[in-house]
Amino acid sequence: MSDPNRTVRQLRLVVRVDGDFEEALAFYRDALGLPEEDSFEGEGEARVVILDAGRATLELSNPAQVELIDRVETDGVQSPRLRLAFEVEDAEGVTRTLVEHGAELLASPRETPWRSLNSRLDAPADLQITLFEELDSK
Repeated sequence: MSDPNRTVRQLRLVVRVDGDFEEALAFYRDALGLPEEDSFEGEGEARVVILDAGRATLELSNPAQVELIDRVETDGVQSPRLRLAFEVEDAEGVTRTLVEHGAELLASPRETPWRSLNSRLDAPADLQITLFEELDSK
């Protein structure tokens, strides 16, 4: 049943890739496994690839919550203002795969007080990402 008051149908994060576009695409599409939904090319070598990242949510956190998350997930490595978080089935395995494909490991997978297994990485396209595996859903 649709809600007539709900106007947003999709959350799309648009990331400008200043570095190697093919490397970033291979990382997110092939290594992380985000299926390619669409792609377009335009004049002047303009290019965009839209990857399906599953269900989208917007998590708003105040500075105290971000500091708490950073302490729990990374022993205090600071988050940038925007950070991507991907729910995965196997946080340890996906973390290894992404490091093999060029991500820098900031914090290896660890169990959080909210019962998820989280890791933190610096990834292509200058993005900091969290991988999380929900432990109670198994």
